[in-house]
Amino acid sequence: MLHTIKKIGVLTSGGDAPGMNAAIRSVVRTCAFHDIKCYGIYRGYEGMIDGDFVEMDARSVKGIINKGGTILKSARSKEFRTKEGRQVAYDQLKKAGIDAFVVIGGDGSFTGAMVFNQEFDFPVMGIPGTIDNDIFGTTHTLGYDTALNTVVEVIDKIRDTASSHNRLFFIEVMGRDVGHIALNVGVGAGAEEILIPEEDLGLDRLLESLRRSKASGKSSSIVVVAEGDKIGKSVFELKDYVEENMSEYEVRVSVLGHMQRGGSPSCFDRVLASRMGVKAVESLLIGKSNYMVGIKNDMMDLTPFDQAVKGKSKINMELLRVSDIMTV
Repeated sequence: MLHTIKKIGVLTSGGDAPGMNAAIRSVVRTCAFHDIKCYGIYRGYEGMIDGDFVEMDARSVKGIINKGGTILKSARSKEFRTKEGRQVAYDQLKKAGIDAFVVIGGDGSFTGAMVFNQEFDFPVMGIPGTIDNDIFGTTHTLGYDTALNTVVEVIDKIRDTASSHNRLFFIEVMGRDVGHIALNVGVGAGAEEILIPEEDLGLDRLLESLRRSKASGKSSSIVVVAEGDKIGKSVFELKDYVEENMSEYEVRVSVLGHMQRGGSPSCFDRVLASRMGVKAVESLLIGKSNYMVGIKNDMMDLTPFDQAVKGKSKINMELLRVSDIMTV
């Protein structure tokens, strides 16, 4: 162990995700285990600039492993994007005697950490927390599994209504750049069609698919749409197009929005957060820096920030084929 690190900070940044609290807990308790002081940094990089720090010990994180959101709060900081703002943040860290920090967030948060490391040679480590699962270097980000379970449960309820009224439901889920959520919940909830940014189905093919479902005897349909899908300008445009061309369907839209981010984290996310927190702290203590902790083949792994930020996560093509087979 390198004894140069005596105090480690931990912050959450960007959009919240279930499992962030479990990761905070893991970082704090791993520090306690190694006799390192840990400081919570409130409101992300904005709190770092303001010097909004609080010392945390093993008891201060009791009872949070099961809670969604983040007890350290989260914020996006315009000032941290400037060199002057980052200098103030650095001065605040040095004033508090903090030698390294762990940031829990997404690619924007990692970009900030990477630039900060380059400018001040300050040890940093990242834990991926975003329900979109859109970060390269890990098969699962914190919150992704919980979001899948949340969305599947909602779609199951919507299907009851769709079946009762012979309706077609377009259900929009998060996924601006990648369709991980849409693809997985679409298969898991038995959707008749799945629309994702990676696959341009096209309006004509969508109609053909829906007509085929109708001809096969289906009286109601569920179509899961990732928010980044490029077929129409919006999910409401899709609704209007289908209504114009398939009058036999009564069409409804449900935009699930931020409800996908909330709720108690799943067991998978709690365990993953615990493993990632340990890996992040212990990597800093052996001199590692400027990496993101990830999971690959059920093993903890490190990916350089620049690769995590610039790389692109890929959808499971085998699962895409499975979804096509399941819609017959």
